[in-house]
Amino acid sequence: MADRTIDTDPVEEKQLALRYLLDAWEEAAYEGVDRDCLATAAIFAALSDLITTYGEEPVAVMCQRLPERVRAGEFTLAQSRQ
Repeated sequence: MADRTIDTDPVEEKQLALRYLLDAWEEAAYEGVDRDCLATAAIFAALSDLITTYGEEPVAVMCQRLPERVRAGEFTLAQSRQ
């Protein structure tokens, strides 16, 4: 990995992190790992890390807002056609 500086733009940092995760996701799926299992493992890993950093209550509060964020399309990568 190339040398990175502390003053990396937070938006670029999030985009880079997402690209790494999606690449790993696709590689695991290609190797035959079930996408539902990947999703469950990814959510567990993310929540565990957030809890380690911020504690259980702040993460629980954040999770309470997830339904409205999902419905608003915040986590939708590509719009599906219906």
